[in-house]
Amino acid sequence: MICKIAGDSQVNQEVELNPDDSPMKDSQLKTAHRVENISPFRVMKVLQRARQLEAEGKKIVHMEVGEPDFSTAQPIVNAAQVALKKGYTHYSTAAGLPELREAISRLYADRYHVSIDPQRIFITPGASGGLNLLANLLVDQGAGVLMTDPAYPCNRNYIRLMGAQPQLIPVGPESNYQPTIALLNEYVRDNTCGLWLASPANPTGTIISRQQLGEINEWAGKHNLHLLLDEIYHGLHYVDDLPSLLELNEQGFVVNSFSKYYGMTGWRVGWIVVPEQFISQVDMLCQNLFIAASTISQYAALAAFSAGTVEILEQRRADFRRRRDFLHGALSDIGFTIDVEAEGAFYIYAGIEKFSDNSEEFCRKMLEQYGVAITPGTDFGDYRARQFVRFAYTTDMENLALGVERLARGCALL
Repeated sequence: MICKIAGDSQVNQEVELNPDDSPMKDSQLKTAHRVENISPFRVMKVLQRARQLEAEGKKIVHMEVGEPDFSTAQPIVNAAQVALKKGYTHYSTAAGLPELREAISRLYADRYHVSIDPQRIFITPGASGGLNLLANLLVDQGAGVLMTDPAYPCNRNYIRLMGAQPQLIPVGPESNYQPTIALLNEYVRDNTCGLWLASPANPTGTIISRQQLGEINEWAGKHNLHLLLDEIYHGLHYVDDLPSLLELNEQGFVVNSFSKYYGMTGWRVGWIVVPEQFISQVDMLCQNLFIAASTISQYAALAAFSAGTVEILEQRRADFRRRRDFLHGALSDIGFTIDVEAEGAFYIYAGIEKFSDNSEEFCRKMLEQYGVAITPGTDFGDYRARQFVRFAYTTDMENLALGVERLARGCALL
């Protein structure tokens, strides 16, 4: 490397620097200790490798990432274009557009028959922004938060980043992959401050029934724990009754998003609902953590509740249900173990004990040798994680059929 310097004569001189002499080579800079405990989001690594293989010209069937394959519904896109033309490109308030908060309030009134003050609703950069905010609001250093194992992997990391402890409850098909009161009693600790659950859940697609949710809500109240329910897959459910926590508990915390049912993953817009007494604190956290969610995305999201959009989304929900039914039967025929039927979301959590005792190695082989991208159970926790994989039916029936054909061929040789 050549560097020009000024000598004593003020004439520029050229000096060759040895890269090994760079002052940054032996830098003592360090990351914060809390980062050392953060686990990788393995599904994104699977996706990265799948993209590399595609760049090499290979056909990959994507059943790894939890992202709807449908493009955002056109009425939503149209609303964003109108907002752009009108110059609505400045910050919204930290809490979000008032009209969007009011629209979400009407959603709760229409769908769940509960009255939610729009002031309790805050617009966030996706559900991830909401979960991060609530971790900052509710979790002290040294505290513990109960959550299921398996579960959405980032939740564990949000807790660890607070210097707190994710307290994992091992759940299996015998409890529909949701916690029982007996399990909650077994795993609660003196330092436990809250309970974070999801219904429908990732990676299993199971829900918490109304009776179960009532029992869990009562248990959390008796133990003076905050209760947070991730409802991001509401709308993408295949049961007649899917309750919101807000129907049972005004003191509960709810996280939701426009990413899944509304098909707006890349727009990065979601929401949280908090008890009234936390409004001012949450507003302050919004100001500091992200200033405001994307203004254009918020204007686009207003169109998500229109009759035309809902008609499109309901057609897509029916498509997801058909995909679930096909994939459930096809995977069972191959020899995967599926002990519970997915009741929501777009995932199937399947046992691979007939083929392998190492889910990461199994997924690597299916991707590299057969061009099928799926996610190892180790992404979602520790409990029996090497025995399970997650399939996302977020691709069309033609690709699902191709993926099943390749899986059958690959599994027959194991």
